[in-house]
Amino acid sequence: MSLPDRVHPSTAAAQALGFTDPSTGAFVPPIQPATTYERDPDNRLVSGRLYSRADNPNYDQPEALISYLEGGAASAVFSSGMSAATAVFSALRPGDHVLVPHVIYWALRGWLRGWATTWGLQVEFVDMADTAKVAAAIRPGVTRLVWAETPANPTLDVCDIAALASLAHGAGAILAVDSTFATPVHTRPLSLGADLVMHSATKYLNGHSDVIAGSLTTRSVNELWAAIKLVRSQSGTVLGPFEAWLLLRGMRTLFVRVPAQSRSALSIAEHFSGHSALEAVLYPGLASFPGHAVASRQMQGGYGGMLSLRAKGGAPGALRFIGKLRIWKRATSLGGVESLVEHRASVEGAQSATPPDLLRMSVGLEDTRDLVADIEQALG
Repeated sequence: MSLPDRVHPSTAAAQALGFTDPSTGAFVPPIQPATTYERDPDNRLVSGRLYSRADNPNYDQPEALISYLEGGAASAVFSSGMSAATAVFSALRPGDHVLVPHVIYWALRGWLRGWATTWGLQVEFVDMADTAKVAAAIRPGVTRLVWAETPANPTLDVCDIAALASLAHGAGAILAVDSTFATPVHTRPLSLGADLVMHSATKYLNGHSDVIAGSLTTRSVNELWAAIKLVRSQSGTVLGPFEAWLLLRGMRTLFVRVPAQSRSALSIAEHFSGHSALEAVLYPGLASFPGHAVASRQMQGGYGGMLSLRAKGGAPGALRFIGKLRIWKRATSLGGVESLVEHRASVEGAQSATPPDLLRMSVGLEDTRDLVADIEQALG
């Protein structure tokens, strides 16, 4: 790293930690598609690398940058956010008790209720935004992992990371935080006591809707971290070199994109709060939002680019509304430069716990006035 120690995270991101290719002087790293690496005549690995399923040169910079942004000891990139999340649970042992939120990313909920439970984990769902309920559910000496997601997908529930860390550590457990919505721009869970932080890097870290990726960052390199890395290698949930290259490219603009999206989201939330055609606006930046006080303590510089609207008229009213939108794109995913809207209950199906009138909104980089006007005409 050629940058001075502890530059501002935005500087580190923009310069990819000051990367310069040693052979060419290029500021952009080359793509290394090689799957295997040479040994010298004495049968020693020339570069220390054996095989790309365990390691690839294109992982080095994005992993180092994520570690820097999160203040962690090490990071690992994965083939998706789901593969990063499930690697943590897969590194545990059958019989381990884990606490997970009632409000959690739908695909992970399904995996936990299905494969993880069948495999032998004791999975217990709890209202992670209610610290007292977490304290009542945690089992000292038995609970191995507390998994938090804040702000939560799609209701934006906020949980107190520092309080959860205290509870987890007091019971001999670790705390892992899915910080996809917050990003390291607004929240650094490790500094609040978390042991692991996870990102669906598909979303804000990449930010351009052209990469599927995930990441984990650890506070310390320990036995659990070694187990997680082994899961990645043995299961083959590795990121391709071009995808790793694109992820690093995307992170260079992270501190430009996310603050702009957060400002726009706050403006939209404030504009439509109390609107006659809406039941509610869910956004941590609103003083009326139940998790606002906690969010204000642990989120710096903004509250993120995600909000949800609850339309009047239930699911039919919500679907009529999004059918009239002209600028917001009706699509899955979030965190890209284009604004997206999704009726989560339709996507999640009959077993969905998401309110049928809820619309998840991912604010992009369009002019805020255009986004507001588009919602206004669709509600009218």
